[in-house]
Amino acid sequence: MAVLKYDNSVKNRLKRIEGQIRGVLKMMESQQECKDIVTQLTAVRSAVDRTIGVIVSSNLVDCVIEANQNNGKGMDQSVEEAIQLLIKSR
Repeated sequence: MAVLKYDNSVKNRLKRIEGQIRGVLKMMESQQECKDIVTQLTAVRSAVDRTIGVIVSSNLVDCVIEANQNNGKGMDQSVEEAIQLLIKSR
């Protein structure tokens, strides 16, 4: 797979996730309710899953464009690698 250039939107997603994690740690330190902490951790997991999807789909688009420029060479492999990344992330 080609090396993907990560744009600011993906980096910003990760910074928001980082902030959510810090918030969960503060909740734990202040002895918040278990259900509230689990709710926040679920939100973090969802945000990470969405970020993985954005990264994989962006990478797939770039690989397909690159393969088209090379008369389709490597497209099947690029698609298969993207699928495997999605499967691995689950």
